[in-house]
Amino acid sequence: MTLLGHDEPWREWRKAMGGERMHHAWLLAGRRGVGKGSFALAAARELIGAAPGEGGSHPDIITLTYGPKDDKEERKRADGKPYEQARSIRIAQIRAMQARLGTRPTLGDKRAIIIDPADDLERNAANALLKSLEEPPVGTYFLLVAHSPARLLPTIRSRCRVLRFPTIADAEMDRLLRELSPGADDPTRAAAIAAAAGSPGAALQFVELELGKVARAMTDILDRGDPGFQLRGTLAGLIGARPDRERIRAVLELARSVVAQRLDGGLADPRPIIDTHSELVRLTGEQPTYNFDAGLLAMEIGTLLARAAGASERANG
Repeated sequence: MTLLGHDEPWREWRKAMGGERMHHAWLLAGRRGVGKGSFALAAARELIGAAPGEGGSHPDIITLTYGPKDDKEERKRADGKPYEQARSIRIAQIRAMQARLGTRPTLGDKRAIIIDPADDLERNAANALLKSLEEPPVGTYFLLVAHSPARLLPTIRSRCRVLRFPTIADAEMDRLLRELSPGADDPTRAAAIAAAAGSPGAALQFVELELGKVARAMTDILDRGDPGFQLRGTLAGLIGARPDRERIRAVLELARSVVAQRLDGGLADPRPIIDTHSELVRLTGEQPTYNFDAGLLAMEIGTLLARAAGASERANG
């Protein structure tokens, strides 16, 4: 089944596969949660000719993503235990992949390399990857999944053909949430759709992480300010004392969405809202590599929202 918004990417991909000379590097660009990773794996399997009923892994598909953060976590993975992931894709992973490229594909004449997400490559890892993109072995194809393509080296972007994955209309998002999350009430679905900004995966995660109350707490601060700090305390409690990386990322994206919605109408002075949104964008960009303290992060988000509260008044309100 083709995921929502994937019809055009598939048309482009299959047209290229049927051409005389297929480009060796592809950049799959779009918001987090629109299914780029699923597309990359399905496209790689189609490229190398994997049988429809074949198992999940294939020797000619190499996927690089977040590995264990250190040797201790690596031992946990080796023992089949839960482990803490690194916050980036490291040069050692690129070097190991490049060593594989010195051999022939195992079962056919093609090999696919998936890097997900490529925008979390360490600088040294990105420079090392560039060498493979400049001189790719015959039969090797790269699929780089990117939520924020601007974070990639320009020299990497210039060597890739771009497949863009669109966001989904609100009506389609509502239909999807009703089908996949039937227990979500109307306010939760509405908040999820607004926060996800067209990303089905983000909307489903919003519902699964039960962020509806977090959204309401953020809106309360933005509406009323928080001179006594009580609302910020409520927000911190809803975020949780020890949220994992995915929850922190979702909370930051939610805060950005809540603030961005205030820019849809005329504001008496939009500058505080714009400044708050810029600061939230900065925090979101730092999140993959910074070890945020959950309590301090919640207070920082709340403080940014409180500072912008006065700007929520409409120019003619």
